[in-house]
Amino acid sequence: QVQLVESGGGLVQAGGSLRLSCAASGSTGIIDAMGWYRQAPGKQRELVAQITRGGTTRYADSVKGRFTISRDNAKNTVYLQMSTLKPEDTAVYYCSAGGRTTVNYWGQGTQVTVSS
Repeated sequence: QVQLVESGGGLVQAGGSLRLSCAASGSTGIIDAMGWYRQAPGKQRELVAQITRGGTTRYADSVKGRFTISRDNAKNTVYLQMSTLKPEDTAVYYCSAGGRTTVNYWGQGTQVTVSS
């Protein structure tokens, strides 16, 4: 089993920045990809960014150039640096862990609210 604990959400004005962190514990050796998804009210959960153990990244088109995902394998921690935030980035952000095409574990979610 793997446990994911997120931190760093909050309220920020449009144009501002936030950094999310997610620490994994447990059987972390089985994890290849870690990432972030988000879910806004009334919408489906969507991939925001993902990074593999080897450092390969992918991003949703809506966040390219504004968000940066990084990972510290020694600490089993993944980060999401969010810049130039927009009101449409408002959502609950969930940390994920698993394979490159499957999510096996989810964090509890952290709220990000961007005011206009």
